[in-house]
Amino acid sequence: MTTYASLDEANEAIAQKIRDAQPRLVDVVPARNVIPALEGRLILHAGPPIAFADMPDPMQGAAIGAAMFEGWAGDEAEARRVCEEVQFAPNHHHRAVGAMGGILTGSMPVFVVENATDGNRAYTTMHEGEGKVLRFGVYDESVGDHLRWMRDVLGAGLSRALQLFPDGGLPINPILAQAVTMGDDFHVRINAASSLMFRELAPRLARAGLPQQDLQSVLDFLSGNVNFFLTLGMAAGKATLDAAATIQDGSVVTCMTRNGREFAIRVSGLGDRWFTGPLDQLETLYFPGYSDADACPDTGDSAIIEAYGFGGPVAVAAPAVQQLVGTGEGGFAEALATSEEQAEIFVGSNPNMPIPNWDFRGVPVAIDIRKVAETGIAPLITTAVMHKKAGVGQVGVGKVRASMPCFTAALEALAEAHGAAPR
Repeated sequence: MTTYASLDEANEAIAQKIRDAQPRLVDVVPARNVIPALEGRLILHAGPPIAFADMPDPMQGAAIGAAMFEGWAGDEAEARRVCEEVQFAPNHHHRAVGAMGGILTGSMPVFVVENATDGNRAYTTMHEGEGKVLRFGVYDESVGDHLRWMRDVLGAGLSRALQLFPDGGLPINPILAQAVTMGDDFHVRINAASSLMFRELAPRLARAGLPQQDLQSVLDFLSGNVNFFLTLGMAAGKATLDAAATIQDGSVVTCMTRNGREFAIRVSGLGDRWFTGPLDQLETLYFPGYSDADACPDTGDSAIIEAYGFGGPVAVAAPAVQQLVGTGEGGFAEALATSEEQAEIFVGSNPNMPIPNWDFRGVPVAIDIRKVAETGIAPLITTAVMHKKAGVGQVGVGKVRASMPCFTAALEALAEAHGAAPR
C-alpha cells in the first residue's frame, strides 16, 4: 500500500483517482443476482443504519410496498408485521445507493455500474418516474404493477440493449461531461443527461428483438422520464468514490447520505466508520397547497451526487435550478456565488468536465473535511422533498446544507488517528 507524506498528498491522489474513474452501465439485473445478501429477507435502505420503527413514514411505506412486491405479505397489515421482523441494512453496506427512501430488495431490477479503471461495481434501482412511486412511500396496487413492469419488461429490455454496446456497456462520463454544459446539475435538473442516455439506448433497444408492444412501452417510458438518469448518476458516483476510498488515507468525503433522522458521512482516512449529525432545515419551494408542515425530513442516498462534485456545487452550470429550489427567486448571480463558495471546500477540479459559463473551470473534485471545518462552509445539496406521510408523494424541491457536526466529529477522529492536529 502506498504511503503518503501528508494528508494533502493523499488527497491529491484521491482526487486523481476520481478524475481517472471510468464508470459505465454494463447491465440491468434483479438485485439478488449481484448482491448475494438479498437472497434472504433483507431490506436495504438509504442513509446510515436505522431501525424500521425509527424510519420516517414514507421510508416505512416504501419498505411495506417492497415486502408486498416480494410476496412476503398479502396486504399492508401483514407487510408491516414482516417489516418489524426482517433485517434492514444501509445500501452503502452493499455497494448500493437509492433515491429518497432508497428501499431495495432482491427482486427489484438494478443498474449495474462498473468502474473500468478499478474493476469495482455499484448498484441502484432504476428511476420509477414521477407521481405514485415507491421511493416516495406510495405502495398501492398501481405501484406494484409498475415495479413488475420495470422488472419484467424495462429491466429485461435494457439488459439486452446494453449487450449491443461495443465496449461492454454505456460509458457514463461522456454523458456527464456533455450534460453539465447543457444546464444539468444531475440532482434536480437531469433533463439533458436523460435525453442523452435515451439517444444512446433507443437505437439498441430497437435492435434488441423485443416484442413490439414491450418496445413501445419502454420507449414511451424513457422518452417521457426526464429524470431517468438520476439514479444512474448516483451509482456512477458510488462506484467512483468507492474506488477512491481504497486509498486509506487523506481527509476526503467518500459518502454523504441521510435517512430522515440523521445525516452521515464517511471519510477516506477513516474507513467505513459513519459520522452522523442532525439534519439541517430544508429550504423548499413547495407545490401549491403544501408547506413546511407537510415536509418529510431530508432523506436519501442521492447526496452521493454532491460528494461526487455535482448537484449543489455545480449550481453555476444549472442556473435554471435556482428557480426550482428554496425560494425559487435566485438567478445566475446566486448560482455563480454558490459554486464559488462550494469550490473552497474541494481539493481540486476535473478538467475533463469543464463548465463553459464558469470560465471553463472543471467540476469540483473531492470534498476535504478540513476545508469544511476551517471555512465553516457545509456542502450544499439540492433535493426533492416528499410528504411526511406515506402515500402522498413529492411536495416540493429544496436545498439543504450537510450537517456540520458530521465533519467536526470526523476531523476529531482523523486528528486522533494521526496523533496530532490533521494539518
